[in-house]
Amino acid sequence: MNKKDHLGEKIRNRESGILTYGITPPKKDLPEERIAEIAAVQTARIRMLDPDALVVYDLQDEKDRNKEERPFPFLETIDPSIYDKDYLTNTGVPSIVYRCVGKYTEDDLRVWVRPDTEEPRYSVFVGAASAGSGGLTLSAAYQAAESRAKNFTLGAVLIPERHRRNADEHLRAFSKTERGVSFFISQAVYSVEGAKDFLSDYAYLCRERKIHPVPILFTLTPCGSEKTLSFMKWLGIAVPRWLENELLHSNDILQRSVDVCAETYAELDRFGREMGIPVGCNVESVSTRKLEIEASVALLERVRNIARS
Repeated sequence: MNKKDHLGEKIRNRESGILTYGITPPKKDLPEERIAEIAAVQTARIRMLDPDALVVYDLQDEKDRNKEERPFPFLETIDPSIYDKDYLTNTGVPSIVYRCVGKYTEDDLRVWVRPDTEEPRYSVFVGAASAGSGGLTLSAAYQAAESRAKNFTLGAVLIPERHRRNADEHLRAFSKTERGVSFFISQAVYSVEGAKDFLSDYAYLCRERKIHPVPILFTLTPCGSEKTLSFMKWLGIAVPRWLENELLHSNDILQRSVDVCAETYAELDRFGREMGIPVGCNVESVSTRKLEIEASVALLERVRNIARS
């Protein structure tokens, strides 16, 4: 069995410890030779890390969701499906390609969920940043995905912060699994309590409905500066006040954040096993700074050791 099929088997078997690494495609207006250089560096990194899958993000401008000034400017990136198909052909692992559904038509997605090859395709559908953004709705996208081929595996986004506000993220997850979702990848987690609240409610809902929980991959991302922390908070990532103080007053904010992320995964992995939920991890860097990317690589290796213990 090749690696692309192996990921599908882990998802179908609802295994714990699925490990992925997330990247963002290069900016759309870069010269072709620069795009190729970036792809070569990312490919080499993925081959070295050898995760279960590579996550390729689809970015959207979230100014409608957050009216505060964005710490980093939004720059349009290459479509993730194009970047994956044309530049990331030699990573040695399958890709999970995000699709911000508001950018596409129902016909676009109907074509996407029916791959023109027999190789497995994995994708995560993402809704609009805000209700007034327009474009295709997530509900319509799931309807389009009803025509998906057998080699297409559908995932969805999980937002623990939303669960702390509304206490209904477990119900959203259940509804999405009813519409064909086989796994979830969360927004980056810095509040372990919020993530545990979700896991607990989801576990008891699954028991009540007599269904098997699907894999939940919690995203972890290093934070190497006050500006990165501001950006994370702008994105909606909940950082407890005590932890924000600790990071900002640390002698090494980057190393402290990596330690916190590893501790967070260890706690969620332990709690998930207790509750009977398959927990995995997606590691990313929200920053393009070399030090923070290197820290994400080190974090993935720490998470791998925790998952194997």
